[in-house]
Amino acid sequence: MTSDQQPASAVAGAGDLTGPRPTGIGSSQKPAVSLRGIRKTFGSHQALRGVDLDLFPGECLGLVGDNAAGKSTLSKIISGTYIPDDGTITLSGEQVRFSGPAEARQRNIEMVFQDLSLCDHIDVVGNLFLGRELTKGPFLDRAKMVEEARRMLDSLEIRIPRLSAKVEKLSGGQRQAIAIARAASFQPKVLIMDEPTSALAVAEVEAVLALINRVKERGVAVVLITHRLQDLFRVCDRIAVMYEGTKIAERNIAETDLEDLVKLIVGGERH
Repeated sequence: MTSDQQPASAVAGAGDLTGPRPTGIGSSQKPAVSLRGIRKTFGSHQALRGVDLDLFPGECLGLVGDNAAGKSTLSKIISGTYIPDDGTITLSGEQVRFSGPAEARQRNIEMVFQDLSLCDHIDVVGNLFLGRELTKGPFLDRAKMVEEARRMLDSLEIRIPRLSAKVEKLSGGQRQAIAIARAASFQPKVLIMDEPTSALAVAEVEAVLALINRVKERGVAVVLITHRLQDLFRVCDRIAVMYEGTKIAERNIAETDLEDLVKLIVGGERH
């Protein structure tokens, strides 16, 4: 049964290193995803200029850079939205080429987009199972979906009292938690999050960062795209800096600080 059909606890993914080895990851650990020489051009604009990157199970990689640095393009290539013009993607030692997001999802790569892609007029349960509804014969198995939804949320310590509540009635933090739970509960090996803490109140930011750490503990390779640099030091093991379509630096979190990151992002100095 594919990841589109049955919710389950996260499974750790299983190439070589191009940058510093993540903190807390043993010498025998292999990347869940390896990117080599990834290039992408839109018309005359070179969005990516030969990017190498590894994602490891159980780590959070912060992907940072100024606007138009290539962060979103790279994440959309990993998640199957864009097809690279050149380069290779390897999953657990197997080279793959996605033709769309559905194929990436079947290979256990999930992405939470900045707009969350939630349906406001559908309840919590409906959003969690959107596109992966459980059925009994020709009918929706609502009771099973409610049961599984509660289990999914409880396993990630997400507290939403009424699963029948319409998503439009929930807070920003609760909506973000639902989007993450939907992606994290279907056996992801890689979970990409695009600006998950933007426009959230302080308490909601804290809850989302705690949720990212819980997802990491389940063996998922997490990619965090954010302009809130302070958040990186709460959840990330490594940080990769993009500048004009190139990965110019990679740091273990213990070996960098805000000043270093700002200089890299603004100045584009390769390190």
